[in-house]
Amino acid sequence: MSQSADPKPGTKRADFTPLVGQSKTAGTGPVRSQIPAYVTLTPPCAAACPAGENIREWLAEAMVGNYRAAWEILTAENPMPAVHGRVCYHPCEGGCNRGEVDASVSIHAVERFLGDMANEQGWQFTALNPPSGKKVLVVGAGPSGLSAAYHLARLGHEVEIFEAGPIAGGMMHFGIPAYRMPREELAQDVARIEALGVKITLNHKVTDLMTEKAAGGFDAVYLAIGAGAGKHVDIPAKEAPKILDAVNLLSEASKGEAPLLGRRVVVYGGGNTAMDAARTAKRLGATETLIVYRRDRDHMPAHEFEADEAMAEGVKIKWLTTIKEIDGDALKVERMEIGADGKAHPTGEFETLSADAVVLALGQETDSSFLKSVPGLTFSWNGTIEVDESRMTGCEGVFAGGDMVPDQQSVTIATGHGKLAARHIDAWLVGRVYAPADPPALVTADMLHLPVYSDVDPKEQAALATSKRDSFDEVLSGLSEKEARYEASRCYSCGSCYECDNCYAACPEDAIVKLGVGKGYEIDPEKCTGCQTCFDQCPCHALEMISESPELEEASHA
Repeated sequence: MSQSADPKPGTKRADFTPLVGQSKTAGTGPVRSQIPAYVTLTPPCAAACPAGENIREWLAEAMVGNYRAAWEILTAENPMPAVHGRVCYHPCEGGCNRGEVDASVSIHAVERFLGDMANEQGWQFTALNPPSGKKVLVVGAGPSGLSAAYHLARLGHEVEIFEAGPIAGGMMHFGIPAYRMPREELAQDVARIEALGVKITLNHKVTDLMTEKAAGGFDAVYLAIGAGAGKHVDIPAKEAPKILDAVNLLSEASKGEAPLLGRRVVVYGGGNTAMDAARTAKRLGATETLIVYRRDRDHMPAHEFEADEAMAEGVKIKWLTTIKEIDGDALKVERMEIGADGKAHPTGEFETLSADAVVLALGQETDSSFLKSVPGLTFSWNGTIEVDESRMTGCEGVFAGGDMVPDQQSVTIATGHGKLAARHIDAWLVGRVYAPADPPALVTADMLHLPVYSDVDPKEQAALATSKRDSFDEVLSGLSEKEARYEASRCYSCGSCYECDNCYAACPEDAIVKLGVGKGYEIDPEKCTGCQTCFDQCPCHALEMISESPELEEASHA
């Protein structure tokens, strides 16, 4: 594409022609000063994934139809792809280098495809290590607890989860509506973890942790009770309508026990839970559903697509508004404004709204009061527990993660905590210290040589028509096999050689040796002149030029 050409519709960059620096001094000459070397660097998708998935590698396997291999690479880090392909907010896609060109790879859609295929085919996990003789108690069967249990079981440890509720899944089951997370797929992902040998004891609320630990002969404990309690705010109420907590509303709706809300429902809050509560209220029969939020859209904690989907279903959002008083079905609200400090400030302007029910969606918090008697624990102001770098609390052998520790809250973050804690617990049980290696350097979009790339638009997931969203049927459909492979093919393989032969074809000295399919290439130093033509032709930055003579390199730049 020439510099004067108009960009392809949907393409963000008008020119893919690499710029040639005429004054560049590095390269070939009477004495070679540099030589190419093959490298494997960190793609931005993996760097952004809270669960630490090896996204580039499982996309590569999915692209060629090796779905079981792709699933095994994926589940080496995350045991619940059918869940995460639906509910993860896919920060990996926000970092995808393809987004600098047209649109990011729809990673979550391919992940869901693999998770659903695993459920359809009945694929199972296998242990990595023989039984260790060690026993670990996990408190809470939410995403963090299930993740920790899975990884510990694969490492050979006996794991039992104590769950206070009647069903495993935690907030994935009781806090995420079925139109986003169908219960059957969640149950299948949980059942696969149980089949690995993890024992889940339901309706078992832990009230005395140290007694439970001793009685069960557990060598270590992982606390993952989650944030299942809704935050409250004091609103003066003379005669209040139904005032409900969003977490309880979502939980009761998931059980089929939701209360009657009436025709007009106001949801107070601006996060993802508020959007879910409002959409749930519509499905429960509310004809007017209004979200009231004290800041504007640019400052809302909810993800953009969550707000878009809520509004598409008829939910209205009243920005820059806060509830000051409730009197029967009348809500006195005050208009707010965003100040120079980015915070919402009152204006003194009031109006009155009416509602049959008010749903408070002001965030969730952890109820860790039952742990007050555990020696050595340090609690933060909001009830979360302080942990060190190994995820251990101040009590020896007691670890914690997920919503129980100070951090952002999401299913994928909690899953990543569980995996990391499992590796630290595994090391602690045998007297070692787990020290993960530093990841290789990050590959950014400007490091890619994009004249060579597959020119394909993203494949969208089909969505249920808004006119039909009056039940809890799933809104988004999965990709077909053809669509999933198509979407996986859009990956640039940033930082990893995929054997495109560009370097091999471009080398003027025949200095690049092909080692065979799947084995890559190597450089023949006897033939290489260091001209870096191979480097310039590598589309994914799997080659770097390495200085052979530091003194000469310094002199050339003097």
